[in-house]
Amino acid sequence: MKTLRLYRARLLVALLLTLAAYNASGSSGNKAGATWTLRIQGDNPLFSVAYGNGTFVAVGDRGTILTSRDGRNWTEQTSPSDNPLYDVAYGNGLFVAVGENGTILTSRDGVNWTQRTSPISIELKSVTYGNGLFVTVGGGGAIFTSPDGVRWTLRASGTILSLHGVTYGNGTFVAVGLLNAILTSRNGVRWTQQTSLTSEWLSNVTYGNGIFVVVGLDIILTSGDGVRWTKRASPTKDWFHGVAYGNGTFVVVGLGGAILTSPDGVRWTQRASSMFKLLSGVAYGNGTFVAVGQNGTILPSP
Repeated sequence: MKTLRLYRARLLVALLLTLAAYNASGSSGNKAGATWTLRIQGDNPLFSVAYGNGTFVAVGDRGTILTSRDGRNWTEQTSPSDNPLYDVAYGNGLFVAVGENGTILTSRDGVNWTQRTSPISIELKSVTYGNGLFVTVGGGGAIFTSPDGVRWTLRASGTILSLHGVTYGNGTFVAVGLLNAILTSRNGVRWTQQTSLTSEWLSNVTYGNGIFVVVGLDIILTSGDGVRWTKRASPTKDWFHGVAYGNGTFVVVGLGGAILTSPDGVRWTQRASSMFKLLSGVAYGNGTFVAVGQNGTILPSP
């Protein structure tokens, strides 16, 4: 009996040491984005979500604008436009939402919105803020820049391909889009086309933990500088639409409720979303990831 008790004690110590080692490693960081709770807010598709000034803002079809402090309880706000809003970003104390027909809206608090004048009437698909500049991209390779979200200037992109995502990191803007388009710029004004190692449609891009992560049709790419790209293995083949970084974790969302997480952009884990609707966008704020998508779907995690 004494030998058996000693064996059990040693087994328990070994188990505790193993758990401690696991938690000390990067593996435990992957708990972020591991569980998701389904919430529905209205019927209109939601295309994007952003966090800033203590508030989540989600935007979607028919000018839909929703706000939330915690990612769980949402309030619909009055929009000055009925056009679909495809993306929203926060920077320099300002939310900027963009959409169909060159729609550009701005708000300090996510509640009161003002419509701004666009250089041309064209579909705007994505917007970001970095280095004191808002940058929005869209159809026909359109790129606009603004120092304040109010006055916008059309820039030459060097491509006619539709651009669907843009982000800023490591001193560089990166825009991605149709037929493997990847463009980079240090100042948002002069843009250079890069090689992407794929012919697939690229949907979106984010920056975090020292790397850019691009997602698209059955594709995940990473780069430290936006110029040299590496294709990464995915545990599932899906059309990925949204990507975000927060709390040491990348989260990718897409078609059929697809959700992937990664601590480094290299090793990816498939997560259960408990639904099969298209997830179009994801953002991180206040300790919470929020994914949005088809039929007013909202998924906070945790």
